[in-house]
Amino acid sequence: MAIQNIQIFDTTLRDGEQVPGCKLNTEQKIKIARQLDQLGVDVIEAGFPVSSPGDFESVDAISRIVKNASVCGLTRAVEKDIKTAAQALEKAVKPRIHTGIGTSDSHIKFKFNSDRESIVQRAYDAVKYAKSFVEDVEFYAEDAGRTDNAYLARVCEAAIKAGATVLNIPDTTGYCLPAEYGAKIKYLKEHVKGIDKAILSVHCHNDLGLATANSIEGVINGARQIECTINGIGERAGNTALEEVVMILRQHPSLNMDTRIDSTMLYGMSQLVSEHMGIRTQPNKAIVGANAFAHSSGIHQDGVIKNRETYEIIDPKEVGVTESAIVLTARSGRAALAYRAKQVGYELTKLQLDQVYQQFLDYADRHKEVHDQDIHIIVENSHLYREIISA
Repeated sequence: MAIQNIQIFDTTLRDGEQVPGCKLNTEQKIKIARQLDQLGVDVIEAGFPVSSPGDFESVDAISRIVKNASVCGLTRAVEKDIKTAAQALEKAVKPRIHTGIGTSDSHIKFKFNSDRESIVQRAYDAVKYAKSFVEDVEFYAEDAGRTDNAYLARVCEAAIKAGATVLNIPDTTGYCLPAEYGAKIKYLKEHVKGIDKAILSVHCHNDLGLATANSIEGVINGARQIECTINGIGERAGNTALEEVVMILRQHPSLNMDTRIDSTMLYGMSQLVSEHMGIRTQPNKAIVGANAFAHSSGIHQDGVIKNRETYEIIDPKEVGVTESAIVLTARSGRAALAYRAKQVGYELTKLQLDQVYQQFLDYADRHKEVHDQDIHIIVENSHLYREIISA
């Protein structure tokens, strides 16, 4: 069976930029967009054009330089929003308008002071109007995660009838459990008339730490596009992390799914976004965190030194990391010390290692981490130093 392609819709420059204090200027957005295009994302959501002159300028500028990916502009189900987005996307090789409206009872009642029938009509009208400008129109049903499935199916049918090419089913508040969200996608796949005319897309937030799990359940149940951000940045607790879903699909061939992403660029992409947005990536972040391929436990270090796959399911080089890190601490064993000592020029015999290791432990107990320069100090203070360097 042929491997199914899962499209990657990157919203780092739109949803990701909604993190407080992470505003990017147009020059920064262009730099990130160029790298995203090289990375192999299928869609770059460049911004919300009607929100400000700066966002309009950024979407327009990105539309002019992106060669491979579709360039997308977000709108509300408002004619002015849609027309403004169309103007910002005029120079895009593959323009997409992303329009939509809230569909949960909470949104309908409190946000729009409206009713279900009116929302269906507004969804239809928004897509129809967007379709008059571009062929590729994505419709989002905001708060779909808390929307009744039968009603959500009606809204989706209206969007398809109006010409939507993609249906975005957001878990806007990050509330859904994976099985629940997967069942929602499955329901739509089986009950929406004309669903074969559109791609189902997942857009999951991380309020309960389930964004990645929900996205994977979504594609298992029929979605063919994942909306995500580099490093999982985004509103509140963030979005689905691009690097996580890409590597999950790649590491699980039984799913028979993959993306077009050049995974060797992931670490560099993470660093670029972190630098420009001023958000330090947490050390234990999956795939791209500083500790993702670092080992400090003696048992783990011994295993990795003997065979990397004992404790690493991903080769660091696959995601652009040069090599695994053997971090020396008081929890490290002899194998790790011998390994790191060899890297800085000391080939220790078993006897020498036993002697140096005791001094290493004394030193390590007084420091959080033992660095290369510390290894020199430890060896030089050993009574075996002359024997070691003359070997």
